[in-house]
Amino acid sequence: MILASSPLAVAVASFALAAGITTVIVPRVRSLGLRYGFTDQPDPRKQHSTPMVRLGGVGMMLGFSFALAVTWILGGFGLLAPDRDQLIWTTLAGSLCFFIIGLADDLFALSPWPRLAGQVAVAVVVWSQGVRIGAIDFPWLMEAGSPLVLPEPLSLVATVIWLVGITNAINWLDGLDGLAAGVAGIAAVGLVSVSFSLHQVAAGFLAAALAGCCFGFLRHNFNPARIFMGDGGSYFLGFTLAAISIVGPAKGLTTVSLLLPLLILSLPLADMSAVIMGRLREGRSPFYPDRRHLHHRLLRAGFSHRRTVLLIYVFTQWLAALAMVVANVELRFLWLALATAILVGTVVVLRRRQQVELEERRQLTAHPSDPAASETVAHPGGCIAPQSHE
Repeated sequence: MILASSPLAVAVASFALAAGITTVIVPRVRSLGLRYGFTDQPDPRKQHSTPMVRLGGVGMMLGFSFALAVTWILGGFGLLAPDRDQLIWTTLAGSLCFFIIGLADDLFALSPWPRLAGQVAVAVVVWSQGVRIGAIDFPWLMEAGSPLVLPEPLSLVATVIWLVGITNAINWLDGLDGLAAGVAGIAAVGLVSVSFSLHQVAAGFLAAALAGCCFGFLRHNFNPARIFMGDGGSYFLGFTLAAISIVGPAKGLTTVSLLLPLLILSLPLADMSAVIMGRLREGRSPFYPDRRHLHHRLLRAGFSHRRTVLLIYVFTQWLAALAMVVANVELRFLWLALATAILVGTVVVLRRRQQVELEERRQLTAHPSDPAASETVAHPGGCIAPQSHE
């Protein structure tokens, strides 16, 4: 079969199946959430003003799982060695466990420490099943084929910190409509390219399915969102991204150049690190809720909801393109040039529009009695829109 002989066909099929299934399932999850009252209530820290269903992660998890199951039934995993095949199912089982921990928090509002303990326990089990940082490959510092092999205790600690750290970084990024899903989707696409360039086809299959469910969910989650992914969805995304980045091609040990996933995921990781350091500096718990995340800072700087999300998107895609250069992906410099042009162009356009709108607001303030001016108001999305007379 074509799927059994072409890794690219498997990746495309996994992406399309995950996107299609997620797109179809999420509205049904939303209907059930509204019926049974599983909603996220507004509060001063949050951006939404009406109750929102926060079970979107259910649709994402189902889309991801069904896509991998259908691909397996169609023979898509037939080209993998048995140990690589096992890593896919181990990652799927771990993502399901992390999803359940987050879903329990969505339904029962768990405190942070039980959630953290559950995450660590699952990460330890996943490590014992082979999804581990067993060695670190620094090709520019060490001779080819000579990775730095980690002792098992150090491998366990590094793997647990990696899995739990990225999971919570994505969870904390989920503060605006479409932000976590879009960033995770872009990062997953970057991991597809990097994985295939390093001949890590198992990781590529997982990343393709993850990207599909992210973009399928984004159709319902982009501003203005109709449903939230909840902690179940963000934990699922974070763990799966982290696990994909350490599912490598080596026999017996997983060898990974940590710079590649660090580059792709550096934005949420840097945001999480800055927030934790700020809270600790003030003598607060790392889990203390506040509004010091990157997206909060961009909103306070005057960017609208959508423009804040868009700006973080384009910076993430630039980081993914940079990782492609490090991984020696084909046409890597072309992709980096394109990503750089998109990033610079987006920043310039958004800045100019912000300046124009600021000037228009100043004119409205300076001439409040102007009949023409009184017919317009600043739209919440950051543009000037006609005032409603209804």
